[in-house]
Amino acid sequence: MIIHNCTIVTWEEPNRVLTGYAVRIENDRITDISPEQELLSHYSAEDRLDARGQILMPGLICAHTHFYSAFSRGMAIPGDAPADFVEILQKLWWPLDQSLREEDVYFSALVSLIDAIKHGTTTVFDHHASPNFISGSLDAIERAVVETGIRANLCYEVTDRGGEDRADEGIAENLRMIHKHWQDVPGSLVSTSFGLHAGLTLSDKTLNKCVLDMPQGSGFHIHVAEHQADEYNSMNRHGLRVVDRLDHYSITGKESIFVHGVHLDHRELEIIRDTGTWLTHQPRSNMNNAVGLADIDGVLRMGIPVCLGNDGFSFAMWDEWRVCYLAHKLWKRDPRTMTGDKVIQMGATNNAAMASHFFKDNIGRIKEGYKADLILVDYHPITEMNAGNLPWQILFGFRDSLVTMTMVDGKILMKDRELIGIDEGEICTIARQLSGEVWKRYQNQFEK
Repeated sequence: MIIHNCTIVTWEEPNRVLTGYAVRIENDRITDISPEQELLSHYSAEDRLDARGQILMPGLICAHTHFYSAFSRGMAIPGDAPADFVEILQKLWWPLDQSLREEDVYFSALVSLIDAIKHGTTTVFDHHASPNFISGSLDAIERAVVETGIRANLCYEVTDRGGEDRADEGIAENLRMIHKHWQDVPGSLVSTSFGLHAGLTLSDKTLNKCVLDMPQGSGFHIHVAEHQADEYNSMNRHGLRVVDRLDHYSITGKESIFVHGVHLDHRELEIIRDTGTWLTHQPRSNMNNAVGLADIDGVLRMGIPVCLGNDGFSFAMWDEWRVCYLAHKLWKRDPRTMTGDKVIQMGATNNAAMASHFFKDNIGRIKEGYKADLILVDYHPITEMNAGNLPWQILFGFRDSLVTMTMVDGKILMKDRELIGIDEGEICTIARQLSGEVWKRYQNQFEK
């Protein structure tokens, strides 16, 4: 296939904005980027996709999410509203994840993946929890991933809050999925990590089990210092700050993903940098949970590869980019902080590097040899658009509703805003029925 009549944003370093060029795709790869007439003439017999003047760019990437949180939308929390982050866990997320059964896990993943396709998000990193359905939960999510065609990294969130047996079952579920995909060819739609909830719900005994059982070459995906409670818990119970403790158990490293890092001190950040650990930032979630914002400008300055996730918010990742750009200015009361190029560094460059690393392939750029994970954006700039001002065109002009085509691995999943091979109406109808039952089970936990 040749995609032509488009403006191409490559997300290379340095980035290029190309006009008068076309892109050739063979199977799952980008094989040629050349002047349009030259490419059309050379491959005259191939299928063509006329982009009608739209922008062709790499698909968006979400570095941390929770599919299972989809069923929380619109759900009422009994009693007084949670007063802090710990109460949010206790009153919302922990009763919700305990209310999930197999069908709920599958359909919450399915509706999340549909949301990703419609918003042009082609690669996601999920962090799952369902304490009453652990064994086989990642298979249910994988089934949704394969059926929708999105690229996803999967893991199960191990925690001690359900007791030792459930913690062991969570460990086994991670290991089973890791071994299942151990021999996968690079660039497959599914990759795996070993999920951990957070230091405050993990004993030394459980952490030690996870590390001893972990296959060499794999890594962890864990919430880190999202709230001060995580740090105080770690210091009071273990005599170490969160990252120092995780580093003691060799949970740091280039195969591991640390999420949030809002309340880390300088030494913890040095450990993250020196071990090559990935750090993800979720500003919409940080604002919603009122946990504060990490000094991301300073963290980037240290050389830490900060990436952007959504923590279960919508997969409209440009909204995450925009909130990141604005929230840090307000937080620091300084309009000079968090410049547009830093948002692009995280949301485009670092996210692409992270996806390429965990899927062992080239993802996130329009470049020969890279995966054909592409989107078309129906954006027609009213001012000059070039590589230099593109960040601000995106932050002030792009909206998720402008995505008209989403392609993953060379396969079109949405064309002209119509999902291909997915009955969204039927899926949403079933999801509404299932979520109603989830809400009843959630409410029943407060009535006991």
